[in-house]
Amino acid sequence: MTDNSPKRSDLSHLDTQGQAQMVDITAKSQTVRQAVAVAAVKMQPETLTTIEAGNAPKGDVLGTARLAGIMAAKQTANLIPLCHPLPIHKVEVQISPDPALPGYRIQATVKVKAETGVEMEALTAATVAALTLYDMAKALEKSMEIQSVRLLSKTGGKSGDYRAE
Repeated sequence: MTDNSPKRSDLSHLDTQGQAQMVDITAKSQTVRQAVAVAAVKMQPETLTTIEAGNAPKGDVLGTARLAGIMAAKQTANLIPLCHPLPIHKVEVQISPDPALPGYRIQATVKVKAETGVEMEALTAATVAALTLYDMAKALEKSMEIQSVRLLSKTGGKSGDYRAE
């Protein structure tokens, strides 16, 4: 039986002693990179109807969640220990109702011209938008579920493009 696990020297976030480290990206060239992440917030149909009607007790649920997602993308390096601070050029957060869920689908797109990718920024934006939607609507329903947070696609960089199945 062969061991296919990566050697310590192959893991860029570990130093020679096995300690976590921030990857040195100074030798990398800047390229345009984009990542798209998605999340879903499942809720009772009545909760979806109330939010869509603009009758949530805390006010503008979707606008607040969208803004929180944008702000979160810009704070990712402060939240995730080994992420590099990036000069983000674009963050777009779309929140769409999905009666079949029932609930909302969230899509966050983050774009940068930098030495490293923006997957974590897109995932953070989608997640914080979902958390904020929950916070803004929890007076209506506490049983909402945040689901399916995942990377949908990424472009640019040495490892090439990725698109989820």
